[in-house]
Amino acid sequence: MSITKRISSISPSLTLAITAKAKAMKAEGKSVIGFGAGEPDFNTPQHIIDAAKKALDNGCTKYTPSSGLPELRKKIAEKFKEENGLGYDFSQIIVSSGAKHSIFNAVFALIEEGDEVIIPAPYWLTYPEVVKVCGGVSVFVEGHKENHFKISPEDLKKAITPKTKMLIFNSPSNPTGAVYTEEEIRALGKVCEEAGIWVLSDEIYSKLIYDGVKHFSMAQVSEKLKEKTVIINGVSKTYAMTGWRIGWLAAPKEVAKAIDSFQSHATSNPASVSQYAALAALNGSEEELVRMRDIFNDRRKFMISRIRGIEGLDCIEPDGAFYIMLIVKNLYGKRFNGRKILGSLDVADMLLEKGVAVVPGIAFGDDECVRLSYAISKEDIAAGLDRIEEFVKEVF
Repeated sequence: MSITKRISSISPSLTLAITAKAKAMKAEGKSVIGFGAGEPDFNTPQHIIDAAKKALDNGCTKYTPSSGLPELRKKIAEKFKEENGLGYDFSQIIVSSGAKHSIFNAVFALIEEGDEVIIPAPYWLTYPEVVKVCGGVSVFVEGHKENHFKISPEDLKKAITPKTKMLIFNSPSNPTGAVYTEEEIRALGKVCEEAGIWVLSDEIYSKLIYDGVKHFSMAQVSEKLKEKTVIINGVSKTYAMTGWRIGWLAAPKEVAKAIDSFQSHATSNPASVSQYAALAALNGSEEELVRMRDIFNDRRKFMISRIRGIEGLDCIEPDGAFYIMLIVKNLYGKRFNGRKILGSLDVADMLLEKGVAVVPGIAFGDDECVRLSYAISKEDIAAGLDRIEEFVKEVF
């Protein structure tokens, strides 16, 4: 059997691997608290479910245009105008089967063999895999813990070479929860604009921001940079619709047209019923969104406070998304059950023995941390952190 290089080079997801181990342990009757969740633990709001049922009853089960329902694309364009002051024609909006699908489409459309793509680290683990399969070369720029894991304009400038084609920018960030300020984004945008590089701006967590912190899009920096920016968003995180698989991108007209053509051959269209559900989400009240965000914020504050009470551990307060990077480097070189702790993979494996599933930071480009999600109940967070504290006390 001969598997192509572009597919065989892809690394399996460590997030899914940890989740699979945890599920296997649960199936054996063991108690496992999973901090690996990358999705809200709430159900999709009822009015969205009702809209999907209505669409089914009305026979809305056929093909749609490959780029998505015109009314959905128009609504997305309207939202960009209302919320970000960004003007897009609906023809510049391409609806896909999730934000991840949109990211692939954008990279596939813009990156040639050997092009360099700058990715701030820690990063969402899918970014480098997408770049790799599209023939690009990932160039990682380390974010500074003292600056909430964020990179500086100087860091970005140093990474740019004649081969640089794109910056993948994620704010709010998975895995760190970092949110760049308007001033910081304008400074980074100026560097990108001067270098003439593309920006892929992943804004999937843009509505999950806390305590008055504001979202600012890279495309808002200038009209010139907007013409070199592809924005990614979707309904998965905001409306607890991960399984519905609806995301979208906003891009310059020629890029959107090329992606539409490709998608028409690759997947036809996103699921029709899911598109009607997404339209209901965007047209409906944000009351449920606010409620979910408030609950996430309460969990976030509780988790930060609890972590800072465990000797030997630390974290950097996130302003968005629903993740915390737990700094575990102080445990390295010590032993647990006779085994030496050498990195985040060891910490993740050993915590599984205590009935706690976390994602090793090495998957995100930072081996000094493990990622915890607070998209689980407060009770589970408390119990899980109790087990983590027990683990730390047993390390010597």
